[in-house]
Amino acid sequence: MTTPHTPKIPYGGDYNPEQWPRHVHDDDHRLFTRARIDTLTVGVFSWSLTQPGPDVYDFTTLDRIMDRAADEGRRVCLATGTAALPPWLAKRHPEVNRTDFEGRRHRHGQRHNFCPSSPAYRDHATAMAARLAERYAHHPALLAWHINNEYGGACYCELCAEAFRAWLRDKYGTLDALNDAWWTAFWSHRYSDFAEIEPPSALTEHWRGPDHTAFQGITLDYFRFTTDALLGCFLAEKEVIRAHDPDTPVTTNFMGMFRPLDYHRWSPHLDFASWDSYPPLDAPPTWSALAHDLMRGLKDGAPFWLMEQTPSTTACRDVNPLRRPGELRLATFQALAHGADAALYFQLRASRGACEKYHGAVIGHAGRDDTRVFREVAELGGELESLGDATLGARTPARTALLFDWDSWWALEISDGPSRLVKYQEVVHAYYRAAREAGADVDVVPVTADLTAYDVILAPVLHMVKGDLARRLEAVAARGGTVVTTFLSGRVDEHDRAFLADVPGPLAPLMGVRVDEWDSRPRDVVQPVHLGEETYEARLVFEIVLPRGAEPVGTYGDDFYAGTPAVTRNRFGDSGGEGWYIATALDQPGVDKVVRTVLARHDLLGPHADQPAVETATRVAPDGTRLLFLLNHAPRPARLTARTAATDLLTGKRVEAGEPLTLDPLGAAVLRLQ
Repeated sequence: MTTPHTPKIPYGGDYNPEQWPRHVHDDDHRLFTRARIDTLTVGVFSWSLTQPGPDVYDFTTLDRIMDRAADEGRRVCLATGTAALPPWLAKRHPEVNRTDFEGRRHRHGQRHNFCPSSPAYRDHATAMAARLAERYAHHPALLAWHINNEYGGACYCELCAEAFRAWLRDKYGTLDALNDAWWTAFWSHRYSDFAEIEPPSALTEHWRGPDHTAFQGITLDYFRFTTDALLGCFLAEKEVIRAHDPDTPVTTNFMGMFRPLDYHRWSPHLDFASWDSYPPLDAPPTWSALAHDLMRGLKDGAPFWLMEQTPSTTACRDVNPLRRPGELRLATFQALAHGADAALYFQLRASRGACEKYHGAVIGHAGRDDTRVFREVAELGGELESLGDATLGARTPARTALLFDWDSWWALEISDGPSRLVKYQEVVHAYYRAAREAGADVDVVPVTADLTAYDVILAPVLHMVKGDLARRLEAVAARGGTVVTTFLSGRVDEHDRAFLADVPGPLAPLMGVRVDEWDSRPRDVVQPVHLGEETYEARLVFEIVLPRGAEPVGTYGDDFYAGTPAVTRNRFGDSGGEGWYIATALDQPGVDKVVRTVLARHDLLGPHADQPAVETATRVAPDGTRLLFLLNHAPRPARLTARTAATDLLTGKRVEAGEPLTLDPLGAAVLRLQ
C-alpha cells in the first residue's frame, strides 16, 4: 500500500475545532475554501473528549467534524488520539505514566506521557483505535489513518525492565551470548540470570545524562528496545484498525533526523511515510533537504507526506523567528522537490490557550483573511491546485547515495572517546550539503539498502559496520564506483565492540589505510590541511594515517604528524573504483572540494553547480515525465541558462535550451523537461 490516492497534492493541516464554539466552524470552512485547503488532520489529541470516562465513549463532536468535512468536499487524515493520556486513565492506572531517566514516576501531564510497556495503556489505546475504525472506516471524508503523534520518549519503570529482559532473551537466546556482546567481564558485570539486568539509567550505568554510560552495549540495546516497544504500540493500533478497515492507508508522523527512534526499524510497517518539518534555527536549506530525503528513503524512494510545517513561526523555542515573505512557498516547493506528495501545516487555526497559542497558524485568533500569512497560504494553495497531479508519485533517479545509520549515530555519541564534540548529524550533513550544493540528486538510505544503482556512496562517520556492509561497499568500487568514508568509521561491530583489527576495521581493504593513533583536540584547535594548491581547516579529531596502498591527496600541515595523509584515495579493483578516506573533520569548503572531485569523476555535477544557493532536484513522474525543480535560496535573483527546452509548470512559460532563465529571490520553478 502506498500514499493515499488523490487528484492533486493534499493541502491543509492540523485542525482542532473541538477547541472552538460551533459558530467558528462556519468561518473556518469559509476561509479554508478561500485558501484552497482540502485536507484536514483531525483528532490528534482528542482522547479525553471522545472517551471522557473508562466505559464512556462520545463521538458526537467528532461525528460533526467528519460530516462537516464531507459536506464541504474535504478529506480527513483521522488520528487515533492516543499520544496523550486522558486524566482519568492516569489516575485509574498509575502504571501508564512513565518513569523517567532519574527513576521518578510521573503523574498526569504534558503529552507523549505513556509507558509503552503498560498493558493498561495498550488495552485502552487499541480499544479507542478499534472504535474509531469501526465507526469511520467507510466515512466519505476519510483519506488516511494517523496513529498516535510524533512517537518519542523512553520509560524506565519495572514494566519496561521486564519487557527489556524479555526482548533480550529473544535477541540473544542465552546469557553467554549476552555477556559476550556486552563485554561484561569488564567491571564485574557478568550476569548469571536475566532477572539481574536493569535498564541503563541515572540509577545504574549512566552519569551526566543519557550520553554518558559505562556500558555502551547495554545502552545501545535499550535504545533499540525503546524503538521496538513504541513500534509495538503502533502495530497494535494498526492491527485493530485493519480488522475494520483493510484498505485505508495508515501512517504516523515522524520527526526527520530524530535521534531517539530508529525509523528504519519502523519503515516496513508504514503504508506511507510522513513527517513534521521544524528545522533548527538558522539551519541552511540543505538541513531540511537531508531530512526530506531521509524520509523518502524510508520507503525505498516512494513519496512521503509533509504532515506538518509552520506557516509562519514556532512557539517552543527560546526565540521563534518569523518566516520571511516567500520562505513558506520556497520551503513547500523544496519538500515537493524531494518527494513530498502532500503539504500540510500545523496549525490551521491558532489555539486560544496553553503552550501553542503563539504557534503560527493559517488563521489567527482574530479569524482574519487579510493577513500576510493567510494571503501567502492562499496563493500557494492556488499554485498547488494548478499543478494538479503532475508531481504525484514521482521518483528521484539518484546515482549518489548517503548512508544514514541510527546505530552509528547512537554508538558514536555515547562513546567514551575519542571525542564528545563530534556530532553525527553535523558530519553527515556536511557531506550531504556538499553533494546537494554541487547539484547531485542524493538518496539517503539505510546501511541495509541495495547499493547496485549507485555510482557514489557517501558514508561519513560510519562508526558501526554490521553484517555484509563492507563487502557490499567493496562491490560498488569493484564495478567502478566510489565510496567515501571518514574518521571514526569502521570502529565497532553491532554490539559496540572494537574490531580486533587495524582501524578502519572491515573498511580497511577498500580504503587502503591503517590508523594506529588519533589526536582529539578542543574545538578551538585548528589543523591546516593541504589539498592540492589550497589549504583548508580541520578540527576535533586528527587520525594519523599509514597508507597501505592508498595515495595521499591531502596532508596535515602542523604538529608532529605534519606532512602525513589527512585525505587518501585508494584504487580498488580492475574497473577503476576508488575508496576515499577523510581522516579528520574538514571544514565545509574542504568537504566540498573532496565531494565535488568525486562527483566530477562520475559526471554527477549538476547543471548549476556553480551557484550553490540554487538547489536542484529531479523527479520522474509515473508516466516518465522528467521534472526539474529549481529553488533559489538567495535573497537576490539567480540568473541561469536553460540546459534543455522546458516548460515551467508554475507559470506556463516555455524556455529553450541556451536561453536565460531568471529565478526571483526565494523563487522556485518546476520545469517539465522536453
